Order: sequence, then C-alpha cells, then structure tokens
Amino acid sequence: MTKRLLILLCIIIPTLLTAQSEKWDLRRAVDYAMQNNISVKQSDVQSRLAALQTKLAKAASIPNLNFSTNAGFQFGRNIDPTSNQFVNNNVFFQSYNLQSNITLFNFFNIKNQRKAAQVNEEASRVDVDRVRSDVGLNVVAAYLQLLLSIEQMNIAQAQIHLTDSQRIITQKQVDVGAMPPLNVAQLESQLALDSSNYITAVSTMESNKLQMIALLSLDASQPFEVSLPDVNKIPLPPLSELEPTELYEIAKGTQPLQQVDSLRIIAGQYSVKAAKGAMYPSITAFGSIGSNYASTYQQFAGVIPSGRVDTLGVIDIDGQKYYPTAPGYTTLYNKAPYLRQLGTINLNQSIGLQLNIPLFNGRQARTSYERAKLDVENYKLQLAQDNQTLQQNIFTARANAEAAIQKYSANKKAANYAQYAYELSKKRYEIGMLSTSEYLIVQNNLETAKINEASAFYDYIFRIKLLEYYKFGQVQL
Repeated sequence: MTKRLLILLCIIIPTLLTAQSEKWDLRRAVDYAMQNNISVKQSDVQSRLAALQTKLAKAASIPNLNFSTNAGFQFGRNIDPTSNQFVNNNVFFQSYNLQSNITLFNFFNIKNQRKAAQVNEEASRVDVDRVRSDVGLNVVAAYLQLLLSIEQMNIAQAQIHLTDSQRIITQKQVDVGAMPPLNVAQLESQLALDSSNYITAVSTMESNKLQMIALLSLDASQPFEVSLPDVNKIPLPPLSELEPTELYEIAKGTQPLQQVDSLRIIAGQYSVKAAKGAMYPSITAFGSIGSNYASTYQQFAGVIPSGRVDTLGVIDIDGQKYYPTAPGYTTLYNKAPYLRQLGTINLNQSIGLQLNIPLFNGRQARTSYERAKLDVENYKLQLAQDNQTLQQNIFTARANAEAAIQKYSANKKAANYAQYAYELSKKRYEIGMLSTSEYLIVQNNLETAKINEASAFYDYIFRIKLLEYYKFGQVQL
C-alpha cells in the first residue's frame, strides 16, 4: 500500500506542477524584471529625484518673484501706517507688496551648480541601467538554477520508475522461485529512498521558483511556470573569444558602474567650482512695488472762509508796529477711498543693486569648498576600487569558466560510463550474476552521475553567460 501511494504521489506532483498557466521564457522573464523588479523601481525613483534637483538648479538663474499682503486692526495709541503720526483711534490697515530679485553675477556659482546637477542626473539614469543589468543577470542565474532543479526533479522521478520497474521484474522472479524475497525487500527500500529524494528535489524546485517569482515581483499565490528550452541550443561562444584582458578593457568603458563613477567625478568637479564661486562677491538686482491702506487716513478736500480775521504776525518798521491780517479759512479733510490709497496716495516702488561680499561666515564657504574637493578625491578612489574589483571579477569568472568546462567534460564522461556500467549490471542482475545491493549501488551511481552532469552543464552555461555580460554589458539570450 505504501509503495503504491509513493508511486501515485510521484505521478500526481508533476501533473500539479504543470497545471494550466502561462509559461515564461528567459527573454520574457528578463524584460519583465528589468521593468518591474523592486530594486529597478527604487533606482528609477532616485533618478527622478535627481531630475527634480536639476530643475531646482536651473530655476536658481530665474528671477524670484514674491507677493505678500497683510491686514489687521490697531487699538489705542498707535502709529498710522500711512502718515507715520501717532493716533489714538482704532485703525484698520492693509498692505500689499510685490518683490523680485535676480543674481546677476556670482563667479559662476549657480552655473556650476546647474551643471553638477545635470551630470548627477545623467549618473542616476545610468545607475538605473546598472541595476537593470544586475537584475537581468540575476534572473538568468535564477532561471538556469530553476531549469537545473527541474531536470534534477525529472532525474529523480525517472529513478523511481526505474527502481519500480526493476521491483516488478524481481517480484515475478521471486514468485517463480528464481530469486529470494530479500531482493524485493531491498528494492522496496530503494523505492522509498528514491521517493524521498524526489520529494526533496520537488521542494528544491519550488524554492528556486519562489526566488524567481521574487525577482520578477510577481504574486507568489498565482501559478508560475517556465518554458523548458533546449539548453543544448543555447549559443555559447568559445573561451578564445572571451580573453579576460580584452574583456576588462571593454568593460571599463561599457559597465554602468564604471560610467556612474566617472560621471560622479565630473559632477564633483563642477561642485568644486561652484563652492569656490560661493567664496567670492555676488551682485544681485532687486525691485519692489507696494502700497498700503489705513482707515484713519485723511485727504485734503479744500478750504472755506471762516468769517474771522486772522492776525498773521507783527511787522516793526522804524519803531512802528504793524499787524497784518488775512481772512480766516477752514481746511476740510475727508476719508481717503480704499482704491485711491492703494493706487495713488501710498504707492511705492524701489529698484537697485546689492553687492554681497562674504568676509567671515564661520568657515562655512571654505569648508564647503574643501569638502567638495575631498568628494572628488573619494569619487576617483571609488572608480579605482570598482575597476580593481571589475578586473578581479573578470579574471575570476574566466578561471571559473575554464574549470566549469573541464568539470562538465569530466562529469559527462562519468555519466556515460555510469550508464554503460548500469546496462551491464542490469543484465547480470536479471540472470542472477549480481546481487541486489550491488545492482542498487550501480543504479545510484548512475543517478548521481546524471545529476552531477546536469549541474556541471548549467554551471558551465552560466559561467559563459557571465563573461558575455562583461563583454556586451548584458547577457546574450
């Protein structure tokens, strides 16, 4: 009963795993991940932030224009905002002001800040390409790992069928007395072990599938299947076309990380010039127009005769005093209208130039300049470090590729000999010239050889594709 359940399980699981779902080939997976992977989206956000910084830097050369207004009440003894006289009345006041200024010259501080922002924006865009390339390479590795785990699962499944077929044949021979029952018991034990190995292979495959789903930022609860290409038809250039020295010289100019480092250096140099310009005088033009209103403001309305005679003073001529007079008048005032106060009476304008000379500001300008120079030095060291790492990675990848080719060749030969040994052992076992335990050893050796061959082959493919990545900047699919 147990063995039947195990065999049934091994038949059902592949059926469930290949349920109806849209299959993903490698090209589709790479293209999708390059657009939807979370790391790619995060780098794209950083690129857009850099674009905003560029817009801000460009806007620094545009005149500022600001409008302000206020309104309120004054109580008790206050100064009338229109006449600057003390009044004891309650006053409602309101003012408007429009101001503008623009930097005319500041030793190219704004210009260099704008250039630095533009180069940093370009570096951010290239960095998005770097993340996409890295994600694409990771998808290729995950895809090949998933294909390997599927093949290992199929090998384990074939091993179950192989053991079960041999168990059936042995059972028939036991039934006619040609073999002892011990042989069947040993095969039953092997069948259970093969089933356990198969379940482990399925678990590994599912784990690799989840890693693939995560790279694609897909919903893990939805069905996901990959197409199974003929891996033997994957184009693999010979190692003679992938010399590490040549690859390194190419990669220094094509790898996004090296491009980002170079752009950071250029942006840093512009920042140094901008910081230096901030230490020198700057000239700014400014202008404003404004007006205000006060409820207590009185405007001249005219005069009327008062009917009295006013003495204007005294004049002494040769000791004779004269007192000149004039008819008296009463001066009339009325409340100035709101729009008249704002548009005519209280309207004011100003225009001028401002010279700003930084003399001492707590060493902020000098420190910013020195920090900018150190940033450039750090960017250069980062480029040197990344170039060194790139060279090491390329030479290591080439050495690993050579080892992978040799390992695959050896494992392929071992698998062929293991297959030949199994075929001979099977014939000897069926005629009773080989014990069950000896037969199972040969059979297990064949399974191990097939798994090792598959593992070495997929490792060989990835190693070559990695070298292609350094040569072309992307994996050739």
